[in-house]
Amino acid sequence: MSHEEPTGPPRHGIPFARPVWIPALALAFVQVVGTRVASGHQTGRVGLDWLGYLLLLAGPALLLLRRRAPVVVAAATCGATLLYITLGYPYGPVFASLVVAFFSAVAAGHRRAVPAIALVFLAGHTLIGQWLYRYLPPSGDGRASWAETSAAGAWLLAVLAAAELYRVRREQIARDRRERAEAEHRRADEERMRIARELHDVLAHSISVINVQAGVALALMDERPEQARTALVTIKAASKEALGEVRQVLSTLRAPGEAPRSPAPGLDRLPELVEQAGSAGLKAEVTVDGAPAPLPPGVDLAAFRIVQEALTNIVRHSGSRAARIRLGYRPGSVKVTVDDDGPAVAGGESGGGNGLVGMRERSVALGGTLEAGPRPDGGFRIRALLPIVAPGVPGGGTEAPIGPTPGPSAPADRSEGPTPPAAPPTPRAVRSGTVEPPPQDRADRPTPADGAAEATEFTKAVEATEERS
Repeated sequence: MSHEEPTGPPRHGIPFARPVWIPALALAFVQVVGTRVASGHQTGRVGLDWLGYLLLLAGPALLLLRRRAPVVVAAATCGATLLYITLGYPYGPVFASLVVAFFSAVAAGHRRAVPAIALVFLAGHTLIGQWLYRYLPPSGDGRASWAETSAAGAWLLAVLAAAELYRVRREQIARDRRERAEAEHRRADEERMRIARELHDVLAHSISVINVQAGVALALMDERPEQARTALVTIKAASKEALGEVRQVLSTLRAPGEAPRSPAPGLDRLPELVEQAGSAGLKAEVTVDGAPAPLPPGVDLAAFRIVQEALTNIVRHSGSRAARIRLGYRPGSVKVTVDDDGPAVAGGESGGGNGLVGMRERSVALGGTLEAGPRPDGGFRIRALLPIVAPGVPGGGTEAPIGPTPGPSAPADRSEGPTPPAAPPTPRAVRSGTVEPPPQDRADRPTPADGAAEATEFTKAVEATEERS
């Protein structure tokens, strides 16, 4: 985070309460003591009196205001130094305040005013040393050589160049600090977004299964209690699994930087997912094309979550009770396709508009693509192509941080599926809509605040489960 010098009024009206007085006090000591010592070797100059000491202290005193009015301070310091030379007082470190004033003004961005002030100072110094010396004290002073005048000009040029380099370096340091701070904030936001999306995927699937089984249990509780008992067992298993995955996600909040205690889910758990879908009344068939290959953890997790969310959408929004899952392994990529025959259920429950958005974000974060929309022959299809080695991630194996991604957004849910090219008009049902989610659904996208809220909501449930176990 870049340091910004205070520009407001001093606290309690005492300017010396600010750190700016420290260099001013040091300069005052150097100028007074240094000039006093140097005057002993300049017998031809006017001796220091009260006015001379006052002019020596004028520059450091003006520097107390250099943060408020750097140009005015530079001009006033230049005038005090010229007056000191005009009155014939001894040379010494009287120019130190002028150097600090020039540096402060250039660092504040006044790159044109400072060279103009320096030119005025050089002109006045040259005029005094070449023509006005005979009318000014000390008496009998001679003309300054052009070599001395040129040296004064070179000295001023070196001061201005050093001040410009100081300004550039200072801005670079401030820019680097600001970029580092922004990168840290961005990484934190992306991590919170990733956690929010993980919570959404876990809870949307598990709660959908629980909702369906709870309805079955309520309907059969009196007539077929054994089947109701089976539905309750399924609810218990689904809730236990959801609590376990929520606990795994929350562990990253409680102990950031530590490795997870259990591995992230992947396609090896696809049979469990199919079994859960079957308990919710959805028959899923899995087909594998090509030779299965080990996937990087990020790709494996993304493929699992895409299938999980697709099955959740079928349970909640489709009238079909069958789904087809196809995994295609290709050199350098894996293709995931989930189909159902529909039709869409009008008035079905909405998932809050986050399902397809989360799937698309997972795909794009890994350098892949995702297509979702009605099939020409009816039904609905979700197809994702995930590269095994993500672009820009040497060796793959990790999922890129998830955050808002550029480009067209995915539809917020199957209730707002995309309109494919040349697709026939669909009835007003859950799947009607366009590729872009409507504005009100954009507000429902998972945010860092959503992740924190969901985490807080389920912390007590996780801890209660841990105590019972």
